[in-house]
Amino acid sequence: MFNSREFYKKENEKIYSTYADSITRIKQIIEEMSKIEDDLKENYFSFMTHTAKLIIKLCKLEANLTDEYFRNTPLEELQSTNNSLYAEILPRNYENSYANPQYCVKIFGNEYGQLISWFYTLYRAYITYAFYHKQYKMEEYNHHFIEVYDYIKNNSIDYETLKEKLTGIMKKDRSRDIYYQYKEQYDVEFKYYTSIIMNEDLSDPKYLFRFGTYIAENEIQASKFIAQYPSDKLELLAEQIVKAYYNGFSRDNKAQFLQQKSSIGFLPTIGLEKLYRKMISFFNQSENRLKTSFLGYRSTRANEQYDYDHKFDMALVLDDKYKDRRIKDYQEGISKNEDILKEYSGIMYIEKFGDPQFSPETKEENLKLTPDQQKIYQRFNGEIIQIINKYMPRSETSFCIVGFPTPKIGNDYEAIFEETIKINMLDSAKYEGIQSKIIDVLDQASYVHVKGKGDNKTDLKLAMQPIKDSANQTNFMNSGASVNIPCGEVFTAPQLEGTTGILHVFETYQSGLRYDNLILHFTDGYTTEYSCTNFDSEDENKKYIKDNLLFPHEKLPIGEFAIGTNTIAYMMARKYDIMKLLPILILEKTGPHFAIGDTCFSREEDREVFNPISKKSVCSKDNEKSILRTTDPMEAYTNKHEDIVLPFDDIEFITAISEDERKIDVIRNGRFVIPGTEELNDPMDK
Repeated sequence: MFNSREFYKKENEKIYSTYADSITRIKQIIEEMSKIEDDLKENYFSFMTHTAKLIIKLCKLEANLTDEYFRNTPLEELQSTNNSLYAEILPRNYENSYANPQYCVKIFGNEYGQLISWFYTLYRAYITYAFYHKQYKMEEYNHHFIEVYDYIKNNSIDYETLKEKLTGIMKKDRSRDIYYQYKEQYDVEFKYYTSIIMNEDLSDPKYLFRFGTYIAENEIQASKFIAQYPSDKLELLAEQIVKAYYNGFSRDNKAQFLQQKSSIGFLPTIGLEKLYRKMISFFNQSENRLKTSFLGYRSTRANEQYDYDHKFDMALVLDDKYKDRRIKDYQEGISKNEDILKEYSGIMYIEKFGDPQFSPETKEENLKLTPDQQKIYQRFNGEIIQIINKYMPRSETSFCIVGFPTPKIGNDYEAIFEETIKINMLDSAKYEGIQSKIIDVLDQASYVHVKGKGDNKTDLKLAMQPIKDSANQTNFMNSGASVNIPCGEVFTAPQLEGTTGILHVFETYQSGLRYDNLILHFTDGYTTEYSCTNFDSEDENKKYIKDNLLFPHEKLPIGEFAIGTNTIAYMMARKYDIMKLLPILILEKTGPHFAIGDTCFSREEDREVFNPISKKSVCSKDNEKSILRTTDPMEAYTNKHEDIVLPFDDIEFITAISEDERKIDVIRNGRFVIPGTEELNDPMDK
């Protein structure tokens, strides 16, 4: 088993005695606070006592986390311990948790409560530190806690001084943290997750509790299900996914770069480790022999409202000075990993779907970014991405995404899992052949008209990029199963000028958030008006869209127009009534979709790519926004890409309209009508 204590040994040895001293001091503080009688500060001492006890609990846990602990502790006890780490933020307890800004504001008042709730979240991060045995981080925050306690105990509390004391830790040099963050994610020698998958007994769900995150029945049931799943079927599936990853390099004309790489970054969902073990083996045994690092892990969220409530906590510290300090830290921390990062070939992302979709409660008590801070945040993200792209250029790396259901999808979980495997293993070449006929029609279009059916208000005209050499160029990418599994879409970057109209979807989930009756108005390719019906107030609905779908921008360009062709996936979703639970990865294949934000070719526009059937070069990789990269790179990208899908049943027509006003239907009344595409209708007609 990989020993993370050894990995951080040098850092931990530096603080060995001061770490122990800090724990002793915090225990003393708990005792001191139990004897203090101060009505004015009673709430502060109650909060500090609660936080101190959490610190001591997690420091004790860190000391106990050994191989022997996981192997000798019964499953029920591991579950109980895991649940206790997250109990206070679970929905049933969250109302009275210091992690809830609303609760803290009720106790401490508006600004003070926001500050206290944010401060408390720092110490919930100890869970990760404990499992990684990062004592040096725990020691740092222990001393920060002691410093804050001394201030509260010995002084009259005013907001500005308290804020300076609490947030001071955020303004320190963080280059070391960023160095380790990228080392943990991209260094194949950091085998924390790989060791669990390749060495533990995957038939016993106890291994799940080694991951250091919330483990619900969802993960346990998935693990038990996949442990009993036929190995030969998993073998075929794993091999197909690995082949798809390599096919992405060929499809995107990057094969020459793959030869120079030696690692792949996994970002999977907890529960399907038996499948991941087979995938890792295939990557290790393949001709290119890619070793595995882990960029992170996804599991059931303990409470999505908690995550949403703290989404903009950066508002406490974000200004130009803070941004510049962090950018410097990123430059230094990432550059020290240069040798590791140049070996990185791309990401293997295993998406999950089936968990109940989240519609957040908006709270006045949550921290929010000011308009000026939103602009700083936008520049901050852009500069970080530029740094990352320097060491891991998108033009030289690839990705592959595949999705699977979780048991929370309901009683049909096993049947849906089987159906998902079938659509993930569809014949990609067959779809590419049919899709080439759609592209032949769309390439004749000056613009494409999409009209909603019945109560759907969609009425959108999408301007196509001019094709200079129709014999050798195309506007649309013919997408099979490579970077995205399953197969089934054609896509392009529309011209912004002339792209005008309304997009309306009755129900959609974007980045995990629900939108009812989402309506976006476009003028020359940019969102100009927007609305939804999530809340009673029109202003509240607009704010919800602005703070989430558009954030941190006032408006977004349309970056992609695509037509999904995977009607088998569409009918699977209809059969089991899971359309709203599908991840965008599958959902985007089940109808036309429109992405707001960057194009699909963001930061790799200069690389030539070809369609697999026609061998034509895709020429529509830029639009009027992205072309700014040649003059003003910071203005060229939004660093967002939100796909919004319009179901087949809500479509009256999708029509290609040529320069001389000839009209050719691609879809009419939810059915494909181009000769040679009729087979796509069979699953729907049956």
